Amino acid sequence: MLPDLFSFERRRVDLGPGAAILGGFALDQADALLEQIERLSLLAPFRHMQTPGGRRMSVAMLNAGSLGWVSDLSGYRYERTDPQTGWNWPPIPPVFLELASQAAQTLGFEAFVPDACLINRYAPGTRLSLHQDRDEQDHHAPIISVSLGLPATFLWGGLERRDRTTRYRLTHGDVAVWGGPSRLMFHGISELKDGVHPLTGALRYNLTFRKTR
Repeated sequence: MLPDLFSFERRRVDLGPGAAILGGFALDQADALLEQIERLSLLAPFRHMQTPGGRRMSVAMLNAGSLGWVSDLSGYRYERTDPQTGWNWPPIPPVFLELASQAAQTLGFEAFVPDACLINRYAPGTRLSLHQDRDEQDHHAPIISVSLGLPATFLWGGLERRDRTTRYRLTHGDVAVWGGPSRLMFHGISELKDGVHPLTGALRYNLTFRKTR
């Protein structure tokens, strides 16, 4: 169990210009967010995408919004339809949009309206390698990243892959925001440790909101 789930202290950790971790920012909406994730997974099931190099991604993913991020042998890109079902991606739920807008405003990004929400599902042993989010046309609008479930170690680097990384612990309800001068910083998630969360079991979910165009 996670003792800090109920005894958290709301905190803000500044990562750089236009970037911060907002501790506990999504706690009040967490139940509603998880309910919507379950609903969305019935419309666009979680799947393990393939990298352009042919490797299976360890993190399971699904999308919501007018555009969805996909990866396969053809490369990384955004598509309007789910290649697995042939249908349009489901719309981003209003509770998602409200949270993303509020988090963006906290860092000074006014009128942020994402057109894509990538939902990642982590099981113990999975990780997300250090990377930049470069597939979007808009490299100023922020990325909004919401953590739910098991805690994770967030890797925050620089503008080059070789730059030194700093580790931050993300817990249930934390929201990370990075945009403007920090928009193209390298970042990732270390291998998720075993654990059991009272709301998500042995899983961590991550919502990432993007403005792609």
